[in-house]
Amino acid sequence: MPDWFQATGPIRVEGGLRARTQRGTIGSTWWSRRFIDILERVCDKGRLSRGRAYARQGQVLSIDLSPGEVRAAVQGSRREPYAVVIRIEAYDERRRAVIEESIAGQAVHRAKLLAGEMPPEIEELFAALGIDLFPRDLDMDCTCPDWGFPCKHLSAVLYLLAESFDDDPFLVLAWRGRTREQLLGSLAEDAPRLEVRDVPFADRLADFYAPGATAHRPERRPVAAAPDLLLRVFPPPADLARTLTPAYQRLAGS
Repeated sequence: MPDWFQATGPIRVEGGLRARTQRGTIGSTWWSRRFIDILERVCDKGRLSRGRAYARQGQVLSIDLSPGEVRAAVQGSRREPYAVVIRIEAYDERRRAVIEESIAGQAVHRAKLLAGEMPPEIEELFAALGIDLFPRDLDMDCTCPDWGFPCKHLSAVLYLLAESFDDDPFLVLAWRGRTREQLLGSLAEDAPRLEVRDVPFADRLADFYAPGATAHRPERRPVAAAPDLLLRVFPPPADLARTLTPAYQRLAGS
């Protein structure tokens, strides 16, 4: 009998990557849930369930994300950890330019991304361009002997990857080949600049302190206030009211 049939469970490890969510669904933001929903529609439910257990037990030793590829190591029942590779299509330069131009043209999208938030409408923007934000097809490999697709080792990595998207939505785009720094730098450069005509201070000195009225700044007229208004708003002790009231009336008259 091959040796991989002899183990009854994975070899437990210390210091592995462990999912924060220990019960229920994994993924708390709309973008991570979108990624998981795609997986759960096309992948074997039993292996996905075992993959969640692996992710929660800390069986994934490492995950390395780069443009178009994720590489990971998962400790299974064998002594040697399994090597996992998940590939997607990275955007080429032409598509990156089209995406960034479209985002730059949407002030709300640009502002939210610059603030570190992934707006839900951005998926519609990608769809209008005929470009997938989330992968439809995953090219996945694992060195384990399991014939299932994906195996529990791949599933564990996919769940932890989705949870990492919760922490940093820009990893979705980094996987496509555009890092946070590159995207935000491009959006900042494309942002419209506010042109302000610089007038030398000496030219403005003559009317700098003048309250002159203009069409944009109507003349302000003093509003007469009751001389005892302050006393009514902040009433003093009774013995001071008699003294202060005449004093305020005299001030108002002068």
